[in-house]
Amino acid sequence: MNREEIKQYLKHREPMLLLDTVDLQTEVDAQGNEVLVAYASYYVRGDEFFLQGHFPDYPVVPGVILCEMMAQSCGLLLGDEVKTKLTFYTGIDNVRFKGQVRPGDTVKIKSFIVDRRKSLIFVKAQAMVNDKVCCKGDLNFALM
Repeated sequence: MNREEIKQYLKHREPMLLLDTVDLQTEVDAQGNEVLVAYASYYVRGDEFFLQGHFPDYPVVPGVILCEMMAQSCGLLLGDEVKTKLTFYTGIDNVRFKGQVRPGDTVKIKSFIVDRRKSLIFVKAQAMVNDKVCCKGDLNFALM
């Protein structure tokens, strides 16, 4: 999916749409179960609003923005269901920041659902730059 196709699912719009592409694939996990996995990417141009003051002489993508990128990729795992509902964080657990993301970097995100209880969604996600993990964590959402 490109940005225009992503907009058919997510309610986010510029400047808060933080994905350029998403590819959904079915994979087999370690237990032999089929799992839908979202592979997303975002190119950090350098002119984004969140870099303007973070930091003027050394721009770095804030950790909360990396979490938002991961969250948006997770929303696309819900397919048509997310078209008519909003997704709201209910928890962000075990998040670790392991590297900086700077202008010129392409962030690649991998996310998948680990559990679902009615309108509550539990996912794992990680963001990488140049095959190095820069952020990872467990994200929880409610569909409203």
